Amino acid sequence: MKLPFMVMIYGAVGVAALCLATHPPGGRWVPPIAIVSAKPVAAAKAAAPAAAPATATSWSVPDVDKLPGDAWGKLVRLGRDLTVATYAHIGPEVADPAKHYAGNNLSCQNCHLGAGAKQFGLPFVGVFADFPQYRGREGRVGSLEDRINGCMERSMNGRALPLDSTEMAAFVAYIKFLSTGIAIGAQTSGRGAGDIPRLTRAADPDHGKLVFGQTCASCHGQDGQGKRHGPLGDAAGYEFPPVWGPDSFNDGAGMNRLISGANFVHSNMPNGTVWSAPALSAEDAWDVTAYLQGQPRPARAHLENDFPVRLQKPVDAGYGPYIDGFDRTQHRLGPFGPIEQKIKELKAEKSAGAPPTATPGRS
Repeated sequence: MKLPFMVMIYGAVGVAALCLATHPPGGRWVPPIAIVSAKPVAAAKAAAPAAAPATATSWSVPDVDKLPGDAWGKLVRLGRDLTVATYAHIGPEVADPAKHYAGNNLSCQNCHLGAGAKQFGLPFVGVFADFPQYRGREGRVGSLEDRINGCMERSMNGRALPLDSTEMAAFVAYIKFLSTGIAIGAQTSGRGAGDIPRLTRAADPDHGKLVFGQTCASCHGQDGQGKRHGPLGDAAGYEFPPVWGPDSFNDGAGMNRLISGANFVHSNMPNGTVWSAPALSAEDAWDVTAYLQGQPRPARAHLENDFPVRLQKPVDAGYGPYIDGFDRTQHRLGPFGPIEQKIKELKAEKSAGAPPTATPGRS
């Protein structure tokens, strides 16, 4: 799940550093998703870390385990459990078919790292104060519940949770708890996934394939399908999750956008990386992300309805229609500077009342 978050692209892709273990019910360790290898790569070239906002509040995460055993404490802890081991509670392999909300066997913390509390790991910390929120993807103001269901339908490739369900209440309670003490409108150091310099060239999936083979395949396999904890159907999720294929996030997820994905990879991967000491160079992060995003994954229907105000569509949205005249390949791989400049011009023309100069709907 990618919440502002992931989820999806899969929040999801936001408690502890990525290398720390988390423990769902039953005691099984559940590692977060690795877009690239979960093993450190000594040969990877490090790039300068993204700078945290100078005016932002300091990073502080409240301790869920210190909550009392009352109704509120139990609900918040259920929210954490759902985040850590989504597949075991509402995944497609759980025993009760009525609980098959997630369409894949990922977990929310595959995008929202460390159970949603890792700096620049798409954390939940501070998110509660952002809602209600206008979102360009839907073209309207939405609630936190709407945002969670966006992740369910995209990053988790499933269906929406009922608004009155215990699971929805638990997710909201957990996100609210992690946002304790953060005021509406306050900047929070560590939100999002960082901001590496934009490429002035197109991302290179062929080079990205080499990076993937050198740094990822030992855990995720050359086929990108990951490694399960146990046999198919055990509702136990993955030791190393798939990064494409039928059990991955779908093509409408935020993690399937190049800028979002490359920042996430640079700040967090390989497993154990922290934003202040990246293991991959920025260029390697761009290229390996372009490679994995170019692989097959589930398709979400009616993506043409996303971003009804076309001038609000992200420059890295890998699906049309577009209003700026650039094709799908450049929107997928960049360079994004020319697109950003054209969008700026179109917005200026709109403000001045002039007709747009680009051909709407090109994909």
